[in-house]
Amino acid sequence: MVLFRWFGLSCFEISNSLAIVTDPHDGKTVGLAEPNIKGDVITISHNHFDHASGEDLVSKENSNILKETGKYQINDIQVEGISNERDDSRGRNIYFIFTVDGFRICHLGDLGYRLSSKNIEKIKPVDILLIPVGGTGGQEGREAAQLIEKLDPRIVIPMHYKINELNIDISDEKEFLRIMRDKNWNIEDKDKIKIKNLPKNKKII
Repeated sequence: MVLFRWFGLSCFEISNSLAIVTDPHDGKTVGLAEPNIKGDVITISHNHFDHASGEDLVSKENSNILKETGKYQINDIQVEGISNERDDSRGRNIYFIFTVDGFRICHLGDLGYRLSSKNIEKIKPVDILLIPVGGTGGQEGREAAQLIEKLDPRIVIPMHYKINELNIDISDEKEFLRIMRDKNWNIEDKDKIKIKNLPKNKKII
């Protein structure tokens, strides 16, 4: 079983035997609550404040902090960091692929650039996809929907979109959900998710 907990923007806890924390913000600089989690593994897709300002907050003395590309084995968790451009002006983004409890999970960071066919093949197959949908550095809803078709995950968890308290100028998730609902995806609304098995029908959580 894998637990997912969302703390806003691109910050998640992904855990079973170890706790992974992705793109930790510090809460106050983005208008959100602090992430109340300490990570055994911490991944940072790029060094902007909304993806990295909470590094010290979520770190333990012996945390594995991953900011570079490469393959890592941490106990029974496999991690691979792969680089792509965020967009034409914003530079590099690292997306991370985790293998946890038999699930292949991809966190796309602040992806704002169309993935090449080569990078798409590096990600596939993917069971669970965490994808930005709010634009302004990351992908807009329509672009995200097109990429999902290419990657073909069973579960999609949207991220990096506007919620009430957030003080960053990005879009909400409504356009993305409308597009995916039109494509007959099942949609659930949860901030905390436990996944034991992949669903028969594809769904967005």
